[in-house]
Amino acid sequence: MSSNEPQDLAWLLQGLGDEVPAIRGSVLLSADGMLKAAHGFDRTSAEQMAALASSLFSITRSAGTRFDGSNEVRQVIAELRSSQLFLSWAGFNSVLAVMASADADPSVVGFEMARLIRAVRPFLDTAARPAAAADERASSP
Repeated sequence: MSSNEPQDLAWLLQGLGDEVPAIRGSVLLSADGMLKAAHGFDRTSAEQMAALASSLFSITRSAGTRFDGSNEVRQVIAELRSSQLFLSWAGFNSVLAVMASADADPSVVGFEMARLIRAVRPFLDTAARPAAAADERASSP
């Protein structure tokens, strides 16, 4: 199966939420922000989370390139007023974003995210978009 073929991966994200009840929602996205699967969010919120997660992950990669000598990002955690946002590399060209409650144990959330990613990583990969598709979008009116 090609990594760009649609797959129903929401059940994996639901399992993550079942394992860690403090998780409010999760999104699997391509590194460029395309939504691949979601659980706990309506479609609009899932797409917004994918776009935001992609941006934050990209900024973190840039910081790593500039100040750490590597664009490898393992995890990003943001503490918000009443929530915590976790981003993890989830395979080639893929990111897992999880929104948890403020009282969630970050070590538990991070551990369960890593465990999920390790268990099914080949299915989480996102193939690079073909160059022809980019050329077609550029020439569209």
